[in-house]
Amino acid sequence: MSIQHARPNEIVQLPLGTALVDSKTTTLVKSDHLELIRLVLPAGKEIPLHKAPGEITVQCLEGRIDFTAEDKTQELIPGQLLYLIAGEPHALTAIEDSSVLVTLLLPQSRTKPAKLDPVQEAGEESFPASDSPAY
Repeated sequence: MSIQHARPNEIVQLPLGTALVDSKTTTLVKSDHLELIRLVLPAGKEIPLHKAPGEITVQCLEGRIDFTAEDKTQELIPGQLLYLIAGEPHALTAIEDSSVLVTLLLPQSRTKPAKLDPVQEAGEESFPASDSPAY
């Protein structure tokens, strides 16, 4: 069974409403540079201290969560969003049944390097970084 992610230009319903209690965490979008996860957390569920490989945003869609980062715990309610730099340790606990949208910007090292066209490649090899080619 393959995992179905949202396709480009497809509308995704984010808050689950009454379906929240029967829903599971879902990866909504996954590409070379971006990952969107709707994290579903029943009341009392804890996600222990961990790190993300890239910058993240966490937006509370429904419910309430305690989010801990930089030695500070903050309550997130629907409509609130926070941002963390890559590698920042963080943890969270659901105060009540909740869903959050986690947006992860994947680091370039995880993606394939872009292939240079012959003109760019020649320019990169022919000129030191401080001397750009004159066009």
